[in-house]
Amino acid sequence: MEDLEVKSKLGDEMDTLPTTSPAANLSKPQEKKKLSAAVIIPIWIVLSSSVIIYNKYLYSVLDFQYPVFLTTFHLAFAAIATRVLQRTTHLLDGAKEVHLTRDTFVRSILPIGVLFSGSLICSNVAYLSLSVSFIQMLKAFNPVAILLISFAFRLQDPSQRLIAIVFMISGGVAMASYGEMHFEMFGFISQCLAVIFESCRLVLIEVLLHGLKMDPLVSLHYYAPVCATINAFVIPFTEGLAPFYALAELGPFVLITNAMVAFSLNVAAVFLIGAGGGLVLTLAGVFKDILLISGSVIIFASPITPIQIVGYSVALGGLILFRTTGGKK
Repeated sequence: MEDLEVKSKLGDEMDTLPTTSPAANLSKPQEKKKLSAAVIIPIWIVLSSSVIIYNKYLYSVLDFQYPVFLTTFHLAFAAIATRVLQRTTHLLDGAKEVHLTRDTFVRSILPIGVLFSGSLICSNVAYLSLSVSFIQMLKAFNPVAILLISFAFRLQDPSQRLIAIVFMISGGVAMASYGEMHFEMFGFISQCLAVIFESCRLVLIEVLLHGLKMDPLVSLHYYAPVCATINAFVIPFTEGLAPFYALAELGPFVLITNAMVAFSLNVAAVFLIGAGGGLVLTLAGVFKDILLISGSVIIFASPITPIQIVGYSVALGGLILFRTTGGKK
């Protein structure tokens, strides 16, 4: 599961643990959590890439093809870990600034959690049949989906700059998809659904939780139990008892270390947010994507074609333009 909290500044991961809500929503205690950009950015890049590659390794190499169970375990692990950190460290002091009523939970946290679960499940299902490199290319479409939803609900007015960005990213992703040598429709649809769920979630956060300050760990503290419960109800209808039988062969070490790496990514995201300006973080995210695609080609022997390289470069150009302008006119 991936780092969504920094997605507002960096823009992508949703297949790892949920670092949720806009990066701008920072609480006052966040000021105490600082590491230099030279330290935290490489750590974040390594952890972010490791989570995705580790998940793909479980699905493809170890043949543990139960993404709903895996995301549920990650979320349950995160729900427990955030509560342990809350009692033993100051990393979740931001939770003291968040005052949730029952009405806010039902009308805001719960529907956002449903979208969150949908994005996590669909994005992980995509890894069963698509390559890491191709999925990373498809994720570049996220800003376009967010803009289109914002336009549709009149949350943002279209402008020539934004329309140009939409066409630039869309064209690049279309080229990357056309050039994919191992295109699989079910995986493609799963990733598209993941993008839709995630984009709706981010827009809904802006609408329903505007002004509610949550850093990645605080968001995880509230959303992990909700999403874990939702996912747990989905398991019987999608995977049944099969993942529980497969655990004997997989072993607890792999499952726990996988969850620990995913959770560590969320901890790193707390320190990442204040480590640099928007341009620095955007470029770090782009570098991470390129590194991840290159790594997946080497580790999993996933071929990429020249047209994909050109298409993804165009999409990245649009993505950088979107991030550096903040999606403004």
